[in-house]
Amino acid sequence: MTSDGLPPLREVIARHGLSASKALGQNFLFDGQLLARIAAIPGDLTDAEVLEIGPGPGGLTRALLAAGAKVVAIERDRRCMPPLAELAAAHPGKLDVIEGDALEIDASALFAGRPHIVANLPYNVGTALLVRWLSAEWRPWWRSLTLMFQREVAERIVAAPGSDAYGRLSVLAQWRSTARIAMTVHGSAFTPPPKVMSAVAHIEPVDPPPGVAFAVLERVTAAAFGQRRKMLRQSLKSVPGAVDALATIGIDPSRRAETVPVAEFVALARSLS
Repeated sequence: MTSDGLPPLREVIARHGLSASKALGQNFLFDGQLLARIAAIPGDLTDAEVLEIGPGPGGLTRALLAAGAKVVAIERDRRCMPPLAELAAAHPGKLDVIEGDALEIDASALFAGRPHIVANLPYNVGTALLVRWLSAEWRPWWRSLTLMFQREVAERIVAAPGSDAYGRLSVLAQWRSTARIAMTVHGSAFTPPPKVMSAVAHIEPVDPPPGVAFAVLERVTAAAFGQRRKMLRQSLKSVPGAVDALATIGIDPSRRAETVPVAEFVALARSLS
């Protein structure tokens, strides 16, 4: 038995006949110490509200509850409802499980305060959810994001200009938040083991630069990185006024998007906002 009186997660999964669904992008984590390290990344979670997406049978959920969090978990796999219900019963008032698709649920409406979001995200929806959370009104409805991705996605989030990983996701994550890779996780830690390494990215919002409309920055970066091998004078033609604005703010139009730092994309978006 674990400290909450529940059997080990492997026994729970075996008893309920669960296996990770490839269609849902599931990979289960069983290592309690590793899960506790992930739960510790946002800081002290005592009585803190936490949103977890895709808890599966509840491995990370257990670690979050053990850290003192009040967890709302959204899970679309009906097979996982019984073990999650057992976990909720062992932690009265601490775990609320919602069956549904996180892409279709307004998670912000589930909280009175600002929750941390902590999740071993299903690979097939992780980037879409991240872009949604980064697109939120600022100050956002969440306090921090602690998210497991394929390592290449995490590297795109924190990438610096000039690197192969630097792109639109890097700018969207870094222009009004701080982003870092908190830890890497070898594929062997998962069941079944994925063919790629994973990494946990931690993102915290900061005050946004003044005078910048998110919609404009999003459009500029989508155009620039949509044709990243082209010079900016070509890739930004679809954004009215953008090519003329390059000269105004001192950006050489013969450069390519991957050489432009976040601050210069922000300056370009500000001039167009």
